[in-house]
Amino acid sequence: MKNSINYQTTQFSIIIFLFLFMGCAGKSNPQPVKTPSFVLPEIPVALTEPRERANYLLNHYWDNFDFKDTTYIHLPDITEQAFVDYIDLLPHADKQMAAESIQNLMRKAEKEPTGVMLRYFLTNAESYLRDPNSPMRNEELYIPVAQYITSSDSPLLTFAEKAPAEHHLKMMLKNRVGEKAADFSYTLLSGKTGRMYAINSEYTLLLFYNPDCHACAETIGALAASEMLQSLQKSGRLKILAFYPDKDLEIWKKKWADIPAEWINGCDKNAIVTDRQLYDLKAIPTIYLLDRNKTVILKDADLKQTLYKIEILMR
Repeated sequence: MKNSINYQTTQFSIIIFLFLFMGCAGKSNPQPVKTPSFVLPEIPVALTEPRERANYLLNHYWDNFDFKDTTYIHLPDITEQAFVDYIDLLPHADKQMAAESIQNLMRKAEKEPTGVMLRYFLTNAESYLRDPNSPMRNEELYIPVAQYITSSDSPLLTFAEKAPAEHHLKMMLKNRVGEKAADFSYTLLSGKTGRMYAINSEYTLLLFYNPDCHACAETIGALAASEMLQSLQKSGRLKILAFYPDKDLEIWKKKWADIPAEWINGCDKNAIVTDRQLYDLKAIPTIYLLDRNKTVILKDADLKQTLYKIEILMR
């Protein structure tokens, strides 16, 4: 992940916030614009609702940006920061408009004939929205990027770029929030089997893990230490399925006791989940939160997001 951009609220982000939630009392005298720079569009004063202002700003965000000027790709404090603040803006706008805006951004980048500008924005989109290590990771916002790559007829895009995007898109469209998660069977240490759909509880926390994974051990420890989760498990409202999806069952058997006894601890004896790519397991651990009907509430969430969401649901 790039280190040049501060993910905390920047002065630029504050400006966007003011654009959305504060109306203009009057127009100030225009100030000289330094070059190079990124200039936000002026939102009409008639638009007063935050969602309206967000939609307008999103629709016109890149109006003043010269996509043909490749010097901007060497100015991360301007261009990359503008892209980061653009990502921050997307959730405030209508979902469909946000998706269309992302694809329109890529089409605008096609105006630069060498493909340098297009690849600059595609690379940033993948780094910030798809990379498992990005704090701004948002699969739903990366789906329009992958759809653009796979459907574009631009000669700037090669087969080598389209093929991976097709695979990524296929995996991202699985087990989306609001849809039912894919069912699968698990095998216990005793040899007994069960199905994920058969878990009877108000909520199911599905944890894909590896016994030799340090990050998995930290996540398991934090989940086990949560008094909130312990209480929910005792009441029967929540059940946790720790699922080992890999083929080396000996390591799973050796470290089986590392999983709390009150959890369901299963393995994929026949490697069905991995071989059939039922879930997108690009990084381990992977957490899903499901409701009683096994509809996805959280997909590939981190520990903090998971605990916060459960706390909200329990209020």
